[in-house]
Amino acid sequence: MLQLSIPIPNITGKQEIEIVMTVNGKSQKMHFCIDFFRWEDCEQPMEKRVECIRGIVDSYGKDWMVYDIGIPTEKYVPLTFVKTDDYLMQRGRILEAIQGKEQRA
Repeated sequence: MLQLSIPIPNITGKQEIEIVMTVNGKSQKMHFCIDFFRWEDCEQPMEKRVECIRGIVDSYGKDWMVYDIGIPTEKYVPLTFVKTDDYLMQRGRILEAIQGKEQRA
């Protein structure tokens, strides 16, 4: 998926974001969630942070998928999730556009 950086106000805690975008005349809503997870809440030992993140992602629910893992600090890791259906719809539009270009070539 192509990316465009949009500054988000720095608010502590969980942030739920809904973006309505129009690209080439086609509109779509995208739902994102930015959440901060404290390392001290992990059941895994500190040296297994990857396992901690894997557990967080697995337990977040099938409606959401990881979009980005932010830069971790010693206290927490920020994770950005996107609604799975939104991502799949956007991915389908990209594939349609690519296939359309290949057919015209």
